[in-house]
Amino acid sequence: MSGAGKKIADVTFKASKNIDWDGMAKLLVSDEARKEFANLRRAFDEVNHDLQTKFSQEPEPIDWDYYRKGIGTKLVDMYKEAYDSIEIPKYVDKVTPEYKPKFDSLLVELKEAEQKSLKESERLEKEIADVQELKKKLSTMTADEYFEKHPELRKKFDDEIRNDYWGY
Repeated sequence: MSGAGKKIADVTFKASKNIDWDGMAKLLVSDEARKEFANLRRAFDEVNHDLQTKFSQEPEPIDWDYYRKGIGTKLVDMYKEAYDSIEIPKYVDKVTPEYKPKFDSLLVELKEAEQKSLKESERLEKEIADVQELKKKLSTMTADEYFEKHPELRKKFDDEIRNDYWGY
């Protein structure tokens, strides 16, 4: 097998190990999405299986002596010479060096966005907990207890009372 084909087979095998199929399946909501996801997974597994079985094997070496006996030395030698002269060009990756810096910068942006998202998520979780706590205590809470948690509202109300502004 050529080096490039074997490399592709190795990369797909490693990639398939890192895919969290079950985690992704849990995110799906509709039955149609689940059906399409199952089709995607089946197709991926088939392609991955083909890459692992067909393209990861080295071709069997040609038994030139066998053909010399049946066909003749001169013709087989001519084919052998032609076969040996075939030069398969080695794949030179020109795309990865061009896009790797862009990809790396996107990864950095992704990590920053992830951190911001986690901080915002923590803030929102705390706010939800505060609102739920307030909801539980609201029926028995006094104005003084509420103003202890929200001093800016106390100041606003005191200013309105001081300025004789009663909301009408």
